[in-house]
Amino acid sequence: MGRTAGEIADRFRARFGAEPLLVRSPGRVNLIGEHTDYNEGFVLPAATDKAVVFAIAPRPDTGCRIISLDFGQEVRFDIQDLARSPLRWPDYLAGVIDQLARGGYPIRGFQCVFGGDIPIGAGMSSSAAVEGGLAFAFNAMFGLKIDGVGLAKLAQRAENEFVGVNCGIMDQFVNIHGRENKVLKLDCRSLEFEYFPFERADLRVVVADTMVRRELASSEYNVRRAQCEEGVAVLRRYAPSVRSLRDVGLGLLEEHRAELDPVVFRRCDYVIRENIRVEQACRDLAEGDFRKFGERMSASHAGLRDGYEVSSPELDIMVESASIVEGVLGARMMGAGFGGCVIALVEEGAVPAFRERVGRAYEAATGKIPNFHVVGISAGTHIITG
Repeated sequence: MGRTAGEIADRFRARFGAEPLLVRSPGRVNLIGEHTDYNEGFVLPAATDKAVVFAIAPRPDTGCRIISLDFGQEVRFDIQDLARSPLRWPDYLAGVIDQLARGGYPIRGFQCVFGGDIPIGAGMSSSAAVEGGLAFAFNAMFGLKIDGVGLAKLAQRAENEFVGVNCGIMDQFVNIHGRENKVLKLDCRSLEFEYFPFERADLRVVVADTMVRRELASSEYNVRRAQCEEGVAVLRRYAPSVRSLRDVGLGLLEEHRAELDPVVFRRCDYVIRENIRVEQACRDLAEGDFRKFGERMSASHAGLRDGYEVSSPELDIMVESASIVEGVLGARMMGAGFGGCVIALVEEGAVPAFRERVGRAYEAATGKIPNFHVVGISAGTHIITG
């Protein structure tokens, strides 16, 4: 991890004796808007300065040679004979090639070296960075003329259909469309998007890894999704225009509370309130009110903990210990839940205290030593020149 683009390019030249195209593909954070995507709601992610760099060049045949510096492994296969790999990481690349082939795009084989500094398993979506980076590189190398939304959809399908992970489109979308010092408000129904400034120079985004892997997240994700759909089915009887929780206001939900299972009511209530928080958070950014924005992040965590019930003792301990550090504007769990990471807005001068105090409190409570990653808000996938 932590290799520079120049080092990755040099490894490519040494192995293949050619000059590569260099593509930088970032990880992402989601500042607010959790479990709203599959309810056709709103999310507010940003691309980060942690990224994967591809050094890549086309071949005249259909063969593929790929070297992962982070895993220290090389794989070879043919674009006409794609199969799942026991190594797993090649599947994210093969899935992109599979989608391009299915779309009838004129592609050939390639050779590449890639590596980066996105923490694996820390909830910053290294998988979408690999998918988006390769899709972008193929688009550039072979002149495929796929627009940004098309690239994001293709990368999402690669993960859904080849890798077998039923993810939403947020990660791939912000990977392609991210901008430096901007967050992206994405409408997960229409895919319309809007940028909001995130430009306070003395503020840092800190991702704190609980070191607890999200073993329950997959099964519980499906349960939450079904509960939301159950709520929609009941409410649609009274408001036929309701297609998802995106269409439901708090008034309609409260009016029919008695007809909903109490757990289903809590799930729906959280999602509706979280969509409202995203809208309010965007207004906060437009007004430069980061303190209010941080308060909404903390409210989001409370909703995820109490209403949606996808937090964990470790995540709660991390958020609680962060909230009492001077200079922390807000903190919440990020991602599917049941482990993973906390995202916090921290004033630059408070970052050392945040690491020390949160790390000490968390270790004392859990026996685990957390990892901390300070990230900047960066541009989406692009070609590196110069």
